[in-house]
Amino acid sequence: MIDEAPILTIAKSFERPPAELVDALAGMLTSQIVDAMGGSGALDWRIKPIVPGQDRFFGVARTSDCGPCDNLAMLASIADCKPGDVVVTTTAGYEKAAVTGDLALGMARNQGVVGFVTDGMVRDLDGIRDMGVPCFARGLTPNSPARSGPGTVDLPIVMGEVVVQSGDVVVGDPDGVVIVPRARLKEVVAALKDVREVEAATLKKVQDGLKLFPFMEELLASQRVRRV
Repeated sequence: MIDEAPILTIAKSFERPPAELVDALAGMLTSQIVDAMGGSGALDWRIKPIVPGQDRFFGVARTSDCGPCDNLAMLASIADCKPGDVVVTTTAGYEKAAVTGDLALGMARNQGVVGFVTDGMVRDLDGIRDMGVPCFARGLTPNSPARSGPGTVDLPIVMGEVVVQSGDVVVGDPDGVVIVPRARLKEVVAALKDVREVEAATLKKVQDGLKLFPFMEELLASQRVRRV
């Protein structure tokens, strides 16, 4: 006979990234970060900002897995958040009930949370706007969830086809959300310098009248193109 299953499973600890590396991502675009990671890291395109204008954040991921139609693990995650954290909650993409609303997001704000991300739904749009915490989700529904579990907190989750762990860095902007694994943070910060320099140089050329990428000019003039 097995014992009764726990309602919540919570990791005792996780490794936080160096603050200076987290801060180095301030102002970076999600598209630039994806390029710096070789075209990876972006969550499912349907996870977008719910409130126009409240669509930019960066911080340390705090994961929770609520499963469908429940938010107990998300509430437990908020309880231990620190200033600068981002609550990242998976519902397995459940769309028939919200995983949170304005009140829980207000409590998260009071803990210093700077962003909320879910692959599920949220509710209370007007209240979410008033709370001021950037909220990224698949959409809105007035339906409420249960609070019965089971769920996990600060353990690895899969969201939008990307593995997320507490201690990773999360960045959101109008294009969507990108996860930077803690183990790759130093590498990505270094690569971003080159990405931004190349983008800035190309933008200057476009503003000066550039009509086509040089590699496209070469390709179109080569024998690799057949005109019929």
